[in-house]
Amino acid sequence: MTPVAAARLSLLVGLVVFGLKWLAFGLTGSVALYSDALESIVNIVAAGAALIAVRVSKRPPDANHPYGHTKAEYFSAVLEGILIALAALAIVNEAWHKLFSPAPPQSVGLGLLVSLGASALNGGLAWFLTRSGRAHRSPALVADGQHVFTDVLTSGGVLAGVGLAWLSGWWVLDPLLAMAVAVNILWIGWRLVRDSVGGLMDEALPDAEMSEIQGVIRTRLNPWQKDGKVLEVHDLRSRRAGPRTFVEFHLVVPGSLSVEDAHRICDRLEEGLREQVPGVQVTIHVEPEWKAKHGGFVVRSR
Repeated sequence: MTPVAAARLSLLVGLVVFGLKWLAFGLTGSVALYSDALESIVNIVAAGAALIAVRVSKRPPDANHPYGHTKAEYFSAVLEGILIALAALAIVNEAWHKLFSPAPPQSVGLGLLVSLGASALNGGLAWFLTRSGRAHRSPALVADGQHVFTDVLTSGGVLAGVGLAWLSGWWVLDPLLAMAVAVNILWIGWRLVRDSVGGLMDEALPDAEMSEIQGVIRTRLNPWQKDGKVLEVHDLRSRRAGPRTFVEFHLVVPGSLSVEDAHRICDRLEEGLREQVPGVQVTIHVEPEWKAKHGGFVVRSR
C-alpha cells in the first residue's frame, strides 16, 4: 500500500475509533474515557495532516524546490505534537473539576466493552502505519503510527483503571487516570516535535548509520586505495529529509588522476551507498592531493 493510501486508511479508522470511544464516554460519563476519546480527535486531525503532507512530499522537484518537497512530512509531525499538547491541557481542565467531586459513571461494563473494541482496532492500525512508514521511509506515517500505538497503551491503562474503580468503588481514580493520560501524551508530543525539528534543522544521521556509511566507503575504495588512486576522504556530512537521505564528502585523489578514473571511483561509491541506504542522494567533491587535510575520516594519507 502506498503512503497516501495508508494515510487515507488512518483517517478513516481514526473516525471509526473516535465514534466508538465517544460512545463509551457517552454511556458512562467517565472523565478517563473522555480523555481517551479526546486523544482520538487529535488522531483524526493528525491523520488528515499526515495525508496532506505525504501527498505534498511526493511531488517531484521543481524550479522553486530543486531538492523536492520531502520536508513537508516534518510539518505534519510537528502539528501532531502541538495538537497532543492542547489535548492534554483540555484533559487536565476536565479532570481537575472531577477530582474534588468524583461521581460514579453509568453503564461501566458496556462502556468498557465498546472502548476495548476501539482499542483493538487502533492496535491493528498502529502496527500497519508503523510498518508502512518504515518501509516507505515516511516520517509522517511513522509518527502517526507511534501516536496511535501510544493511544492503544493509554487506552489499556484507562480500561484497567476504570475497571478497578468500578470494582472497588474508588471513583477518584477516574480523574486521576485522566491526568495520568495527559502527562503521558504530553511526553509523546514532546518526542514527536523534537524528532521533527531535528529533521527540519538538517540534523545529522545517528552515529550507527554514519558508521555504516563509513564502512561502505572504506570497502568500496579499498581497490583504489591499494593502487594509490585514493588518498583521503574528509568532511563527511549527512542529513535526512523525509524518505530521502543526503550524504556528501570530499574525495582526495592524486593530481595526475584522470577525470575518467575519478568519475569511475565516484560511481562505485554512489552505487555502494545506494545499496546500503535506500533513497540516498550522494554528492562527492573530488580534490587534488594538496587539498588533503590529514584528519577526519581518512582512508589513507601520504
